Amino acid sequence: MNLYTGKLLVVDLSTKEISTEPLRKEWIRQYWGSWGLALRYYWDAVTPEVDPLSADNAIVIMTGPFSGTLVPLTSRLSLVSKSPHTGTIFTSNVGGAFGPELKYAGYDGLIIKGASDSPVFLKIVDDEVSLEDASDMMGKGIFETEECLEDVVGEIGAKTLAIGPAGEKLITYSMIGSESYRQFGRSGTGALFGSKNLKGVVCKGSQSIAVADMPKFIERVTHHKTENLFTEDNLWANSDGTAVLVDVTNEMGIHPTKNYSAGISERKETLNSDAVKAAKISDRACSGCPLACGKFTKIGETEVEGPEYETLCLGGSNCDVHDLEAIIKFNRVCDDLGLDTMSCGSTISMAMEMTESGRHDFGIRFGESDEYLKLVEEIAALSTDRGRDLALGAKRLAVKYDSADMSMEVKGLEVPAYEPRGNYGMGIAYATSERGACHLRAFPIFSETPFEIEALVDEVIESQNFNGIKWSMCYCDFWGSINTEITADLLSVGLGEEVTAAELDKAGERIWNLSRLFNTKNGFGAAEDSLPEKVLKNPLRKGPNAGKTFDPEDFSVALNSYYKKRGWDEQGRPGTEKLAELGLDQI
Repeated sequence: MNLYTGKLLVVDLSTKEISTEPLRKEWIRQYWGSWGLALRYYWDAVTPEVDPLSADNAIVIMTGPFSGTLVPLTSRLSLVSKSPHTGTIFTSNVGGAFGPELKYAGYDGLIIKGASDSPVFLKIVDDEVSLEDASDMMGKGIFETEECLEDVVGEIGAKTLAIGPAGEKLITYSMIGSESYRQFGRSGTGALFGSKNLKGVVCKGSQSIAVADMPKFIERVTHHKTENLFTEDNLWANSDGTAVLVDVTNEMGIHPTKNYSAGISERKETLNSDAVKAAKISDRACSGCPLACGKFTKIGETEVEGPEYETLCLGGSNCDVHDLEAIIKFNRVCDDLGLDTMSCGSTISMAMEMTESGRHDFGIRFGESDEYLKLVEEIAALSTDRGRDLALGAKRLAVKYDSADMSMEVKGLEVPAYEPRGNYGMGIAYATSERGACHLRAFPIFSETPFEIEALVDEVIESQNFNGIKWSMCYCDFWGSINTEITADLLSVGLGEEVTAAELDKAGERIWNLSRLFNTKNGFGAAEDSLPEKVLKNPLRKGPNAGKTFDPEDFSVALNSYYKKRGWDEQGRPGTEKLAELGLDQI
């Protein structure tokens, strides 16, 4: 098959059976790859009420049609499952090179079922696939585990997925690491591997990817790189990295500070791109990427790739920690132990506010960087009462201590580093995301109308549909100017058959609605499309948006408008006509 291998790897950890199956060709032009195809396969693999941490749950990992080809910024890989942190369906994606390597080994995707009765890892070397004993790796951090996995294959270029102690202990915001500094970061991917006694996966491939017309494919790839990728819209990723957003969000007044109490940080210069550049020792790129957005930094004896914007904010200013060395340490420890820096940093900032307010004393206050580094270790090891409490995440911690007014989460997923009181579009995006608060579904922070509801609803819907296809193609988010016209052109040449932008636009909407359909069958509806109490009731204290809330009446208007424009009913359920239009009425 052109652009695809045409084959999936299926692993049943309960029976230790390993098999392959042909890719469902009739699904390709409906879902295309990565997020879309993984979602469709997951729909058939489980029932919506499945316990995420049970053997009955499945994990679907999928590449995209451009993975392993010359198309730049397409090395990402999607994982679809049900989140142990939120109970929703979700997709997480990771950069690096594992996606292309899996395809070079001959597989478009990997479906993991069941649960092993003892620790194992999955070894993939082309068509030689086996489950191996991982007992000696248990308790090890991700960095050391990856070295062990690479040694097993014994070949340069083997790529890995691995969990650390946090995943083994089923902490619901633990994550899967890849190549040390890439992560399936949000929604508890590490706990999914841990629940299946799967310590990791190592992959080495030697095959190639076919395209219909290689000379023309090269010509079109070169054209779009020159005319669209290498422009000011995208080159910031190379020159500054995501740390540039520290200044941007402060200027907009949407930079979360001290557990989302203010929209600006008065010490932003300690964490902005200039500060990160001063600590930078080298750049790093994902497979096939000319932008090299990764920035290796080192202060003292600690080195890490990053910190990225979300970590600089949620592990930095939102905790009132402005010591870049401490944040680099926080980043590295989370990456090694297997904790999502966003959920971890956000939960710690909540504990700081609870302590200072007298709600509950966790022995940590804003700005106490030494204490917060200790706390990360305690969370991953579940070694103290406060560590076990904070391992619950913001939503469950709020329930335990009656502190919903201090919790910043949607559907259980901690809010990213863009303050919704300063941009209503981000609030609409957070509330309607399938996995909970997420900035990778829609990102309207640059809207010229940050408080005009109808325009923002339109922008969010358009972005969500587009990102359905963007993540299915495995594009990196930093090709910000990519569109379905370019994608259709590349697919047409690569496949040797005509693909239209309209067809891709419809596929993105189909993917979004199928995710929604799963959640509604799992009990999620309008009541769960909510925003934190703090956002709706507590005004921001500082910055250009000081005094702002997302007025509850305005939010209700926004949600109703969103449902109507989506073709959903008042409870947020996709309507019969919309399902028929998208071909989802048959499933």
